[in-house]
Amino acid sequence: MNEDVKDDAGSLKSTGSALLKGAAVLGAAAVVSKLIGTMQKIPLQNIAGDNVFGIYNAVYPLYILILFLATAGFPLVVSKFVSEQAAAGRYGEARRVLKVSSAVLAVTGLMFFALLYFGADRIAELMGARQTSPAIRSVSFALLFVPLMSALRGYYQGYQNMIPTAVSQVVEQSVRVAVMFILLLFFVQRGYGPDTIAAGATFGSVAGAIAGLAVMLLFWSKERRRLGLEGHGSQQDQDAPRESSWSLVRRLLTYAIPICLGTIAMPILTLVDSFTVPRLLKIHGMDEAEALLRFGLYNHGLPLVQLVAMIASSMSAALVPSIAEAKWKGDLDALRSRTVMSLRLAWLIGLAASVGLAMLAEPINVMLFKSAEGSWAMSIIAYTALFSTLNIIASSVLQGFGAITAPALYLLAAAAAKVAGNIALVPRWGIDGAAAAAVAAYALAGLLALAHALRVGGVRPAPGRAVVKPMVAIGLMAAALLAVTHGLPALLGALGPGLPPRGVATAVALAGVGAGALVYALALVRLGVVTEAELLQVPQLGGKLLKLLRRLRLMR
Repeated sequence: MNEDVKDDAGSLKSTGSALLKGAAVLGAAAVVSKLIGTMQKIPLQNIAGDNVFGIYNAVYPLYILILFLATAGFPLVVSKFVSEQAAAGRYGEARRVLKVSSAVLAVTGLMFFALLYFGADRIAELMGARQTSPAIRSVSFALLFVPLMSALRGYYQGYQNMIPTAVSQVVEQSVRVAVMFILLLFFVQRGYGPDTIAAGATFGSVAGAIAGLAVMLLFWSKERRRLGLEGHGSQQDQDAPRESSWSLVRRLLTYAIPICLGTIAMPILTLVDSFTVPRLLKIHGMDEAEALLRFGLYNHGLPLVQLVAMIASSMSAALVPSIAEAKWKGDLDALRSRTVMSLRLAWLIGLAASVGLAMLAEPINVMLFKSAEGSWAMSIIAYTALFSTLNIIASSVLQGFGAITAPALYLLAAAAAKVAGNIALVPRWGIDGAAAAAVAAYALAGLLALAHALRVGGVRPAPGRAVVKPMVAIGLMAAALLAVTHGLPALLGALGPGLPPRGVATAVALAGVGAGALVYALALVRLGVVTEAELLQVPQLGGKLLKLLRRLRLMR
């Protein structure tokens, strides 16, 4: 008995550090998996071409939306229910939560699999792109595996054990990308059509789901063997009244459905293009193959914008708990300063990323996608980086204040604006119109979330420091980029005929990114836009960055 008490005390003592380590591991795994998932689109286009790229980008958002509907917010709910049962010592009930939720998710996964598989032709017709049908059928099989994987992830997260989820995320993405490229190379070499090649690309999601589920089942089987869980419950399980399975299902659904409705807002916004742009491009005078090729060109800029959004998402992970903590303590000064700092970072990072991507669109397009075609659309869509960053950070601030539903409503409003914008602009301007509609939609969501966050945070930004000085820094950055984009190609040409066009574009793009980032950062520091106190508020990196600036004598 004494040994058990000692074990419990040691367990409690290590809970805090274990939780922090688990959160850090899960955060790192999320960044790695998102990075893999985002950047794999570039070699996909390079290998298969823009027609396949267009089909893939039409189908994948549909899969993500259906996946969110199939899992219906269950991972978070399973985590909540399991943690409650574990805290009460009812470990058998915690396992029953997993079993019941797995059964429910198996049913929903099977239903949505049938919807995609047997409804693929009809869905493809609604998209106005019949070539997407094989890819829709291909990706549908993932819905047979992902729901159970989600339930297992929620179970382990309920015990604050993030390692299984982190490992399965990285394995899932790695296998998905590896299988995708193997099938791409095989189908391209065999000379298959774009619809079959795209189906091979989307089947990578099925392989990744199987691999991720296998990892989770491996952890589960090890736990059962180690703890001898088969058929054994604790004393608390025996003493507590047993809830019926149907009652548990109802409670799970009561919590899960609102979460699901909140999480599908972003997939709906991204899915709008799949169901409108190819069809509207036909009105613009194109056949289906040309429409899908142009849709592929339209998607050239999205991986880079998503990369900026991924950085913002990583930042937001630290904002929600810090703002929520300050709100709980009633520390108004800390609450206001953290709100201001997070929103200013979003503005400064998003603004520079948008202007930089817009000005370097053509060399980046050639460097990554081998062609300058679609560069103007990429230049326009670059400005969604600013508004998506503002939306992500402002939404995180709102969540820290407890405003959970507002960000989802703003995204749904943006989706409606995107539909209207596509209908109005795509028939006239093609993919350039779709890009302009995207900027308008994300601007609506981002500015609504920003205004709401400023209001709840009681923040009134000073125009000079918040707008004028950053715009001066942007002007200096733009001058540096113009010098690189106009001067470097002439310099390389004068040195002799060495680099091919793609090599020149790569040199210009990389030099532009480096020069622009350096000039912008120095301008922010020298103009006093960023202060020492604000740098120190940035977790982990702030102090190191401040020391570097002091060594360079850019700050005292």
